Amino acid sequence: MALTTSYNKYLLRKLKDPRMASAYLNAALRADDPDLFLKALRKVAEAKGNISRIARKSRVSRVGLYKVFAGNGNPGFRTVSNILHAFNLRVSVHP
Repeated sequence: MALTTSYNKYLLRKLKDPRMASAYLNAALRADDPDLFLKALRKVAEAKGNISRIARKSRVSRVGLYKVFAGNGNPGFRTVSNILHAFNLRVSVHP
């Protein structure tokens, strides 16, 4: 049995917590790189699991979600907002 946990497993376990997922996504937003934000969103989705449930809650098709998370999609604000809503997160702007 391994005495260590892979970083990916550790990250996915931490991202199940909405506060950690929020902090992770906010850090990606601060980098001002849309591709990085979408990769972070994909990691949160991976932590939440069950893409069918995420699709149903976000009102985005499974195929649409896979496109967004594969990096070859170009989601609009509404799509990103709906995905965040499925994770019980919201978009907000601060000075």
